[in-house]
Amino acid sequence: MHDRKLANVAVFVSGSGSNLQALIDATKAGILSAKIVLVVSNRRDAYGLQRAAGENIDTFVFKTKKYDTPEDAGQALLDRLGAYQVDYIALAGYLRLLPAEVVRAYRHRIVNIHPALLPEYGGKGMYGHFVHEAVLASGDKESGVSVHLVDEIYDHGHVLEQVKVPVMPDDTPETLAARVLKHEHKIYARVLEKLIKGEYEINNG
Repeated sequence: MHDRKLANVAVFVSGSGSNLQALIDATKAGILSAKIVLVVSNRRDAYGLQRAAGENIDTFVFKTKKYDTPEDAGQALLDRLGAYQVDYIALAGYLRLLPAEVVRAYRHRIVNIHPALLPEYGGKGMYGHFVHEAVLASGDKESGVSVHLVDEIYDHGHVLEQVKVPVMPDDTPETLAARVLKHEHKIYARVLEKLIKGEYEINNG
């Protein structure tokens, strides 16, 4: 781990940031060969920002409405990422589409973790308890975790890895979410590490 430069990672959050904490812990344990240099949120009250502050990680509240045009917003975010020499972006419960400029600049270097199996349970509005409610309503016997590359469409990019999690007969959205979350915390750093090391076959389409 010490014979090469650590990758600089920016983590984007909208809520509590438990996956952010899992990534922070993985860097400390040497599981993830990266340094989290910036945490970005679209919400000033996101608890993930407090987690970052507690770890002395710089934060940035990114609100597109502060800018005259979407292009201006995208450029401002790109500039901020550039100032921190960010190599990879990890979305950890971030509930907004990234600006197209950022997706283009970081093609194949942005990952997201989704609390269900894709592509069946993805798309706009499919986050948090909405996802788990949809899985239970479907009658499916399995849910899981998907880590995928990010493109310009919600939950659409190439899936890198999935873990299947059984759905129990007496599950509620809350109990299913808790079981899935445990696997999220285990898989995310491992997948990001493999991406950084170039261990995935990714076409350039």
